[in-house]
Amino acid sequence: MTKKSRLISAIGLAAYLGLIACERKFDPAQGAAPAAQAIETGNSAVVSVEKPERFTLVAAGRMDAPEMLSVTGSVFPDVSREVPVISLANGRVVDIKTRLDDYVNKGQLLLRVQSTDVTGAYDIYLKAVNDELMNRKAYLRAQDLFQHGAISQAMLEQAEDAENDSKADLAAAEEQLKLLGVDKNHPTNIVDVHAPISGVIIGQNVTNAAAAGVTLSGTATAFTIADLSTVWILCDVYENDIPKLALGQEAKIVLSAYPDRPLTGRISDIGPVLDPSIRTAKVRIEVGNPGILRLGMFVTATFTGKTKRIFAVIPSEAILHLHDHDWVFIPAGGNQFRRVQIEAGDTLPDGKQQILSGIEPGQQLVSNMLALEETLEAQ
Repeated sequence: MTKKSRLISAIGLAAYLGLIACERKFDPAQGAAPAAQAIETGNSAVVSVEKPERFTLVAAGRMDAPEMLSVTGSVFPDVSREVPVISLANGRVVDIKTRLDDYVNKGQLLLRVQSTDVTGAYDIYLKAVNDELMNRKAYLRAQDLFQHGAISQAMLEQAEDAENDSKADLAAAEEQLKLLGVDKNHPTNIVDVHAPISGVIIGQNVTNAAAAGVTLSGTATAFTIADLSTVWILCDVYENDIPKLALGQEAKIVLSAYPDRPLTGRISDIGPVLDPSIRTAKVRIEVGNPGILRLGMFVTATFTGKTKRIFAVIPSEAILHLHDHDWVFIPAGGNQFRRVQIEAGDTLPDGKQQILSGIEPGQQLVSNMLALEETLEAQ
């Protein structure tokens, strides 16, 4: 454990300035002046030092920037890009070629179903073929007889109507076979089900030997395929912050898994209904997926406000990071300093840090935590 770690563990939330009240003797051999000494005051937020002049003070700067709103959210599929895979043939699954979470291409074979629906459809098709053949011959004979004056015009029209009906029945029978995925020239009772789009299988409701189809199974959907090239990020936004947002507004997306690969999306919907328990609305952001977004991932979405706000700017070295919080030290009169919690914003060029809250522009503060650390380590 480093000296700094031991220091932090010893004082808990106390700052560097309120450490230990021990003295370090001056050693001429080392050629160094005695270090400044921290003195406990009884208040963990206020400490006194013997040589406050050793700690350089700096005034917080000022910057005008748009107000930022950060919210958390999760990745969801775009429902307009979700497609169910349905077996129109009722029967039993005899072979599954893919499974949950697999990526499939459009037209790829997903499963095979053994179905009696094919037998019935093919029987109807054969009868339609025979009926059309018989009615066509009857119509040709009627035409010949009408030309020789053997039958009336009405009888010829009846034969023509029967031929047209049989053609319609045959076309419908052929279409039914196509719908079931059966080749009329090579009939089989096995129906192949293919992927309607390219994407990831996000839902699976069938297994080998299970029932499939609209009638026999509990659900008509065997698989659900989602095109994840574009996804949704759903965030909860408090009602007081809703006026800061607008449709089409840009959002910066930072993933918990890939914090160094920020993405950009736009608001496509602001929910019209608030959650009555937590008073938030669902805000939907559409984001292009470069291949790293996975459903259910946690993200932080940051929106840039429409109006500007005044922020303080301080040196990054002036910030103490302790117990998941950020702190600075400001003069408290005499030889005392007070610890103040701040909320840090964006990192700025030249070693500067934007401060969202905690101090105001012009506030005096200790400019460098390194000097404090050296003082404390020397004691």
